[in-house]
Amino acid sequence: MFELDPRLEHDTVPIGDFPLCRLLLMNDANYPWFILVPRREEISELFQLDASDQQAMWREATALAEIVKDTFQADKMNVATLGNVVSQLHVHVIARRRGDAAWPAPVWGHRPAQPYAAEQVAAIRRKLELVMTGEFRFLE
Repeated sequence: MFELDPRLEHDTVPIGDFPLCRLLLMNDANYPWFILVPRREEISELFQLDASDQQAMWREATALAEIVKDTFQADKMNVATLGNVVSQLHVHVIARRRGDAAWPAPVWGHRPAQPYAAEQVAAIRRKLELVMTGEFRFLE
């Protein structure tokens, strides 16, 4: 049974599900920062997914990156799998803008997270509801 790593659960806001991945919003208003986590048990590396799931993960990451770039007017998209702190396989999809809090450096550890207010999360959900179609399901 799929369980989200406790650190991801603590640091994010759940948004919804693609066919394979859970979509999370990193609770850091410094950047439009999303995380995809495949809903598979005990997976820490991309190569541990079967070929079909690997393809699905990259389709979902690519689709999300395009949506986030357009929706949040990003100058550059950062898409990465690291997993040094949280070993559960997850993909960061971060909209970067020239002049953002860390530009051009990586976002990790640059400044403390600035948690979202409830109304900010609701506004992001409304933006995504306009563009997330097809097989994506929003969580209540």
